[in-house]
Amino acid sequence: MTSPAADADRWLKASALTGEDTLINRQPFPFFVARNVLTEEMMPSFLDDFPRLKGPGYLPHEKDECGASVNTLIAEFTDPDFADAIGENLGIEKLSQYPTYVSISRTLKKRHGRIHTDGKSKIATALLYLNPEWTVDGNGCLRFLKRIDDFEDTVAPEVSPVYGTLAAFKRADNSFHGHLPFEGQRLVIQVAWLVSAADKERKAKRGKLSHKLKQLFGWFGGKQSEGGKGSATPT
Repeated sequence: MTSPAADADRWLKASALTGEDTLINRQPFPFFVARNVLTEEMMPSFLDDFPRLKGPGYLPHEKDECGASVNTLIAEFTDPDFADAIGENLGIEKLSQYPTYVSISRTLKKRHGRIHTDGKSKIATALLYLNPEWTVDGNGCLRFLKRIDDFEDTVAPEVSPVYGTLAAFKRADNSFHGHLPFEGQRLVIQVAWLVSAADKERKAKRGKLSHKLKQLFGWFGGKQSEGGKGSATPT
């Protein structure tokens, strides 16, 4: 895995969240979309250092599974100044005062992406996408929505999960979001700011258990494939 240059400038800067092409909405719930927040020259390092997760969906960030550039990127993503800049766009004062929970997704199954609002333990969520390119059919593209039962009732253009795009939203009872079914590789780092340290501890325990189970099923599936019996279905 590659290592970032010792004298590298910050890759995530607060100024990147207020560019001319940044979309900021406060209705029907606060959210924003910022594009080109990362330089193209860092893409190969991030792709090389992105963890080779065995299970689909979001898994907790484990430093020893990521390369140096990705760990540095996450440190900048959760930096208090950057968090406060995200909070300013969302109308949240000093977002950095809340504990963070970082999770990473490399692949999805078609069952992922259903419309939801996030649980009440979250204050806000931010998603940073690292995919070099994306499909043109809209599958897997984030949508902010007016209701929980209609993918077409959007409040803004759908967000293609391409490299350097950051989307964030404030959790609310009507913060509906999701994406059309997609199966395959979709690289994203997610940071959630939580109500309390207890919520972080609970999520961390649940995330670690899920990680271990997916690793186990991945190993079991590989052994079955070697034996010509097919692969296990991930949970």
